[in-house]
Amino acid sequence: MAPSPRIGIVGVGRMGANIGRRLKDVGYAVTAVYDTRPEVAKELAQELGAKPAQTLSQLNELSDVVITVVTDDQAMRSIYATSGDSLLNGAKGHLYVNCATISPSVHVEVEKLTGERGAHSLEACMASSIPQAREGTLYLMVGGSKEAFERAKPMLEQMSSSLKFVGKAGQAAKVKALVNMVMNINTAGLAEGLGLADALGLDLTMVREVFSQTGAGSRVLVTDGEDMQNRAHDCYFSGAHAAKDSGIAVALAREQGLDLPLAEATKTQFDRMVAEGLGELDKSGVAELTFLSRHARQHART
Repeated sequence: MAPSPRIGIVGVGRMGANIGRRLKDVGYAVTAVYDTRPEVAKELAQELGAKPAQTLSQLNELSDVVITVVTDDQAMRSIYATSGDSLLNGAKGHLYVNCATISPSVHVEVEKLTGERGAHSLEACMASSIPQAREGTLYLMVGGSKEAFERAKPMLEQMSSSLKFVGKAGQAAKVKALVNMVMNINTAGLAEGLGLADALGLDLTMVREVFSQTGAGSRVLVTDGEDMQNRAHDCYFSGAHAAKDSGIAVALAREQGLDLPLAEATKTQFDRMVAEGLGELDKSGVAELTFLSRHARQHART
């Protein structure tokens, strides 16, 4: 039996940290962690028995497989930069598993850059949240070469309850963009439905029950409906991330010459949430813009 690979993690916010905890629980050696916030990396490293890498190059030296969970296209390009400190330094033989929701074209760029240096990369797009990362029940959509997928598969199976190989680099990211686009449309629509119900003086618990038993039911109703009613916006998936991800989908549609008015309107709503200082709330916080009794009163049409 081949020895278990040494795991390094770049980006140890809530998702990255919980992936690390899960992998340690099932017997993987998480040997190094890196974050742009050194104090966060140090704290998790102590918990996992890992080393808080001072540089990306050092993390490479301490790892065989590197999982990255970064925020956006710019952050992804920075960790795979062609000059300066970068995961490309000493990349030969490594496997990179990139979990961030970013533009599909960036995943293609990273596969090319790592391949030129004798390494492999995969996109492992997550359609789940923080509890699933900790429990190892993520829904993972994977894109890249079959060779890289087979190498990563034992680890990915420990991270997920549903593992789907979608195809070549960029394809999984396209599917993830669609998932989040539809989810965000549903979230914004639910916020408007409950906001209107509140303005009409209806009992929101009753309305949510009716929604759940009719065509208004959705997964978002289960995850966000009660939170919208109770203003419980502890962050699992932020409004800022919803704005970014809706933007990825809208950009893909524009590249195809396709008009998606609902996606455009949803992006505008989450952009507004960010502009008004609510972007770090959970996406359920979009309801703060649709209830007359809340933040949105000043925006009501006259």
